[in-house]
Amino acid sequence: MAKAKRTAPKARDNETRETEDRVTHYRPPSNLPDPKPQDGYVFRWVRTSILGETDNRNVSMRYREGWEPCLAEDHPELMIMSDRDTDGFENNIVIGGLMLCKCSEELMAKRDGYYQKKAEEQAASVDQNFMRENDPRMPLLETERRSETTFGVGRSRGKN
Repeated sequence: MAKAKRTAPKARDNETRETEDRVTHYRPPSNLPDPKPQDGYVFRWVRTSILGETDNRNVSMRYREGWEPCLAEDHPELMIMSDRDTDGFENNIVIGGLMLCKCSEELMAKRDGYYQKKAEEQAASVDQNFMRENDPRMPLLETERRSETTFGVGRSRGKN
């Protein structure tokens, strides 16, 4: 019987996780890049045109909400992607009819609070309208605004 020729064992240094290539998943590129974050500001893309027609009404409304256009010189990393024909927004970053704008976090928190209160008032109004039809002989159930998540039978959270 012939003996098989043995090769030298591999060095363990070559078999570590750090040297193995990890599989990365493909993600399609975003149409709109994210600007570098700035402390105290929130960014948003505001529509300047639709179907080739300028939308000055939308831009004006966003200005009145507190959004201000970002200057191109403040974000040079985005200038390579900015459109060349920007219809009056030459000093700003415009990509595909959308202009990069910023607003203070404080103003956006106040805006969010306003719309949250408005939504709560609308929900209360709907509930009040519903309960107006209540009859003591056949009472309506109070609306319940609570949700619960369960994970199936036999699995309990926090117990081993």
